[in-house]
Amino acid sequence: MNSNAPDKKMELNGRDDLKRPLLEPPDSLCITIPEPVDKLDKKEKVMFRIGNIKCASCVASIESVLGELKGVECVSVSPIQGLAAIEYVPMLINTKMIKETIEDAGFPVNEISEQEISVCRLRIKGMACTSCCESLERALKLLDGVKKVVVGLALEEAKVHFDPNVTGPDRIIEAIEDAGFGADLISSGNEVNKIHLKLEGVSSVEDINNIQSYLESAIGVNHVEMDLEEKKVTINYDPDLTGPRFLIEGVQELGDGYNASLYIPPRQRESEQQHEINMYRDQFLLSCLFSVPVFMFSMVLPMLPPFGNWLEYKIYNMLTVGLLLRWILCTPVQFIVGRRFYTGSYHALRRKSANMDVLVAMGTNAAYFYSVYIAIKALTSDTFEGQDFFETSAMLISFILLGKYLEVVAKGKTSDALAKLTDLAPDSARLLTLDDDGNVVSEMEISTQLIQKNDIIKIVPGEKVPVDGIVTDGQSYVNESMITGEAQPIAKKPGDKVIGGTMNENGCLLVKATHVGSETALSQIVQLVEAAQLARAPVQKIADQISRFFVPAIVLAALITWLGWLIPGVIGIYPKHWIPKGMDEFELALQFGISVLVVACPCALGLATPTAVMVATGKGASLGVLIKGGNALEKAHKVKAIVFDKTGTLTVGKPEVVSVMLFSSMSMGDFCNVAIAAEANSEHPIAKAFLEHARKLRQKIESDNQPNNQHLTEARDFEVHPGTGVSGKVGEKMVLVGNKRLMQTYNVTVGPEIEGYISENEQLARTCVLVAIDGEVAGAFSVTDPVKPEAKHVISYLHSMGISSIMVTGDNWATATAIAKEVGIENVVAETNPAGKADRIKELQMKGWTVAMVGDGINDSPALVAADVGMAIGAGTDVAIEAADVVLIKSNLEDVVTAVDLSRKTISRIWLNYVWALGYNILGVPVASGILYPFTGIRLPPWLAGACMAASSLSVVCSSLLLQSYRKPLVVQDIKGKTH
Repeated sequence: MNSNAPDKKMELNGRDDLKRPLLEPPDSLCITIPEPVDKLDKKEKVMFRIGNIKCASCVASIESVLGELKGVECVSVSPIQGLAAIEYVPMLINTKMIKETIEDAGFPVNEISEQEISVCRLRIKGMACTSCCESLERALKLLDGVKKVVVGLALEEAKVHFDPNVTGPDRIIEAIEDAGFGADLISSGNEVNKIHLKLEGVSSVEDINNIQSYLESAIGVNHVEMDLEEKKVTINYDPDLTGPRFLIEGVQELGDGYNASLYIPPRQRESEQQHEINMYRDQFLLSCLFSVPVFMFSMVLPMLPPFGNWLEYKIYNMLTVGLLLRWILCTPVQFIVGRRFYTGSYHALRRKSANMDVLVAMGTNAAYFYSVYIAIKALTSDTFEGQDFFETSAMLISFILLGKYLEVVAKGKTSDALAKLTDLAPDSARLLTLDDDGNVVSEMEISTQLIQKNDIIKIVPGEKVPVDGIVTDGQSYVNESMITGEAQPIAKKPGDKVIGGTMNENGCLLVKATHVGSETALSQIVQLVEAAQLARAPVQKIADQISRFFVPAIVLAALITWLGWLIPGVIGIYPKHWIPKGMDEFELALQFGISVLVVACPCALGLATPTAVMVATGKGASLGVLIKGGNALEKAHKVKAIVFDKTGTLTVGKPEVVSVMLFSSMSMGDFCNVAIAAEANSEHPIAKAFLEHARKLRQKIESDNQPNNQHLTEARDFEVHPGTGVSGKVGEKMVLVGNKRLMQTYNVTVGPEIEGYISENEQLARTCVLVAIDGEVAGAFSVTDPVKPEAKHVISYLHSMGISSIMVTGDNWATATAIAKEVGIENVVAETNPAGKADRIKELQMKGWTVAMVGDGINDSPALVAADVGMAIGAGTDVAIEAADVVLIKSNLEDVVTAVDLSRKTISRIWLNYVWALGYNILGVPVASGILYPFTGIRLPPWLAGACMAASSLSVVCSSLLLQSYRKPLVVQDIKGKTH
């Protein structure tokens, strides 16, 4: 088998706009170097910035000490720049050892530049509250080579940026387990395109080595990971160079009997969520098996004769049947079912932190061991009488497990929107094989994961589009609501782009695959939402700060409560009738103390923000609004002013030429030829509109008259003047195409006739473009760009929300003013370049305003970055989203309102969660401590306090889930502007 076969079979796209992902990956730090067969041949290069290099002898010293290190291949030191470039073998030495060697030689290493950084995502098990997140982050940051750590409580994931030369995913997992948590690797490195294969016909180690060697040497394969026991292989590959079907064919052609088939591993998140739900359910049911009889023997049966008499039967001294049964039944609940609280407490205290497990363990231990003391005392004394609390310990653990079970069920629903997005892509697709004439040779059904770039896919009515691509044949309407939120089906014809996961309505389409695997818009959206759900909102800092002292404060409050009831009771400050029958002062005080321990809930505080952010980002994604995490949400809710770009944002973005006027003796055909040559290399929408119009005009002229065989020359010395136009030489003529400011820059006279033409068109909200040849205006054309039908209603709605709207454009003042008047914007800034837009935003920020910028993400990047909240509109196609905080997939201004309104609703929900969580603790702790008992006789037993604690976490998660019912505040029904 020739490993170059994929090259022969696959045709590279050749079109830049097709190579670029529909939504570019947000994380550009992730770099993975493919691992060769012989690891000792792998070399890396690292750059160090070194201080105190004063002369050539310093350079010689550094090169000498590094040259003695085993594994260092080459050293180059620049004394002027203070830089050292070192080539080394990572299997023999790492960057940390190199750095320490330089420092030992007396030269400080101030910074490492051009450092390789890898990223891994891990599923974390055993996190209960914010303090768990903080302690895990601290533990990982202490690990050598770890650069950045983000831990998400609600998502139960961690994202770790690390230096692969110093540490790796295995060492990171060890550190997590040492900290007392479980960890599973989700992804490591650049796993953008990955396929899992099941191998058959493989019987020996030699067979495995043959397959591995072939795959590692195949063109386009980045990394190969073999599972010898399961006979499975995981391959990371470059979809531009190879594809899954070529890899499968290559394995099968290696030898007789070899067979490889697609293997789809079970979804880890869903299976683990279900496992966690089942675990808590089973533990709760197991605890009920023992705790319900304990409760019955303690609270119910003693009141029902003859059961009460039987339970009070004394076995030995004062030890009764009821007390012994309660002790026997409570013990498995305390130490077997409740073991998780002991292990959680141990790891938390070992990390020098405290969490909910510590409170539960302290409360249940106090109840259980005091009850054991009562039982032993009853066994050894024939006169002792005391009240045991075995039912408190057992019921407390049962209620907490019930609360955790309901909580994990509810938390699973917070990622429902993301799961629905993931399920949009169909499982299979119809692959066509075409001959050289484009005729269909064969049709076969394959798994969507086997689709490769440039494949031709047939999509019949009622089927989903499997991957992103371009329609090559057929016409239909495609429902894109599941991706973009656009309610109306979109007409598709040859040349139009389609998005994977959308539904073909009525016609048969042939689609050429352009983006596969994780490059599809759907995959990019899912990745973006996952990253957003992991990002921590600034408002989360409130919970982080409270969690640091919450548990110690509660323990102190419980101790004070116990002493506050015990000491006055012993001294006789409060009356004896306050003490319930069968208790003494110590037991009453102990119950109050235990209630305080278990009623306090740090979990509710920790879940207040991340659950709301998870639901909101998932809901936003389903509406076509991608919000990059809690930080973007929090900024967006503060927005007081929104700056709009004009072209493509407030307007449709498809300019049309409405008139052409000559101001010289040049013929229209020659004028078109010169202007086409000058504008041919421009990417501006107006230039494209003029090129299309001019070519049609030239064709009409040539059909009416004798064809003009003059060869069109391309402009030389072409130059773009941002905000004004372009210039270049066509033949020997100097040609300028642009606005009046460009003419003034080049001292081109604009006469009264031209001024009149410009003024007349600008009053009609048209843009005039002048064409000057050799210093004289030869002609002009006017362009109109219709305003989006929803623009006026969006601006009006934003005004009702208390948000000012400002239009910033590079167009002339008259056109800008006319369009602003049409949509209802009062503040206009015109005739400015991209840098000027950013400056205007900074001026607004100087006034203390939080400013959002809405642009098309192409020439508005400086302004999107300068704004507090950058919104890239129409980014569902090929617009880069790096600069934006919010990505609006559709080119629909309604989504600007949706983004701001959703952020306001989410932040309000977060604060409501905080009010509930804090209010619960502020009210619950005093009630549990017995503050109402002297006046009302109301006492919160420990088991009921535990139930309240469990209910508080559940209530916060359910509160966040209410965001699932969010609806868009503004929907424009039709082009006439009807809204509801």
